[in-house]
Amino acid sequence: MTAAELKNLLDRVKSWPETAQDELVSIANQIERELQADDYVATRDELRIIDAATTSLDAGESATEEEVAAAFAKFRRK
Repeated sequence: MTAAELKNLLDRVKSWPETAQDELVSIANQIERELQADDYVATRDELRIIDAATTSLDAGESATEEEVAAAFAKFRRK
């Protein structure tokens, strides 16, 4: 998100209902606290994904070397 996009969003927020504005402030404050604390707290969805991965590993399931290579290639700079 660019600075201009952020400014435009914040300008639109002024027209939101007060309860929605309060919720945005609460969420932004939570994000700021987490960034300042240097402690990462996983979301429920991230924890669910981690639990599913752990269950798969415990069951002996793992990616092949080809699958691992393909995953890394996907995120490498070209």
